[in-house]
Amino acid sequence: MGKITRLELENFTCFAKLDLEFSNGVNVLIGVSGTGKTHILKVLYVACAITVGEGKDRDYMDKLRGVFSPYGGELQRLCRHPLARDALTGYSITIARDNGHKLAYDSLGNKGFNVWSWSTDDQLSWAEDALESVYIPVKEMLAHAPGFISLNARREIAFEEIYVDVIKQAYLPKLKTLPNPSYEKIFKDLSKAIGGEVILKGEHFFLKTEQGELEFSLLAEGLRKLSLAWLLIQNGSLNPGSILFWDEPEANLNPSLLGLVVETLLELQRQGVQIFLTTHNYVLLKEFDLRKKKDDAVRYISLFREKDADPVSSHSTEEYSAINPNAIAGTFDDLYDQEVKRSLTGA
Repeated sequence: MGKITRLELENFTCFAKLDLEFSNGVNVLIGVSGTGKTHILKVLYVACAITVGEGKDRDYMDKLRGVFSPYGGELQRLCRHPLARDALTGYSITIARDNGHKLAYDSLGNKGFNVWSWSTDDQLSWAEDALESVYIPVKEMLAHAPGFISLNARREIAFEEIYVDVIKQAYLPKLKTLPNPSYEKIFKDLSKAIGGEVILKGEHFFLKTEQGELEFSLLAEGLRKLSLAWLLIQNGSLNPGSILFWDEPEANLNPSLLGLVVETLLELQRQGVQIFLTTHNYVLLKEFDLRKKKDDAVRYISLFREKDADPVSSHSTEEYSAINPNAIAGTFDDLYDQEVKRSLTGA
């Protein structure tokens, strides 16, 4: 187990040059659409996925291809500038972890020719200590799980590998006992929020409540998302020392449940889970500010462009009030100003 401490990207997707240091606890990525929040999660997730299970037989770039799913499988399409995709140029990815190892790739190539080279370390050294991880995508997949794994094994389908991976993790059998009393409380709170427990019949997921069993295809998507978190805690996928990547936890979720989500995430980081998440939601962001305790490790990473055509820049801080720019809070401030103006003018 371990933590990811740093990411450096050059000429990759929307980033000309990016250098981020991460918290051992919660890392919250914010920014308007198109600033690369999900790309950061995916790049880091791939680095974890190649250290465990079937992933240990995969090269980083091969897994990157599966997770990003570029058109035609052409990794050169991940180059920042579209014109560079047809030129003899490339990009670089460097990821560091707390045991001192670095995973570093430089690419050089075009549509028909790609060369990948190690810069500082090799994949065997990187994978000496497993980085157990989970990636929860925006789109909920448990309702579509029946037959999905076997279909993916036999056919070429247009789904990124993150969906295959999370379904496989959801199917894992439950632990006999949870790691500690804190996990018991998290599990109990999530059970109360979803109104029961998740059960499996063949490849079909059901929510079992006092009123009966409801298949996931008839369940509100927000509840499916909480149910997935429930499953991942129950089966040990989110044990202490693991890493959680969660893309927009607020999607399709009632705002009244966001406090529970944030409290769950903060408690998981107290138990040694490193967390990376993206959000567009003011309530979720503010819940972190209000619920965080003195010893909690939360870092806010704002991604932005100075001008529309510029590459993406970043600003990191441990203080909510110091987030700059804060596109989420700015939008809500504008709404508040409009509300005040209307109440004063009567218009």
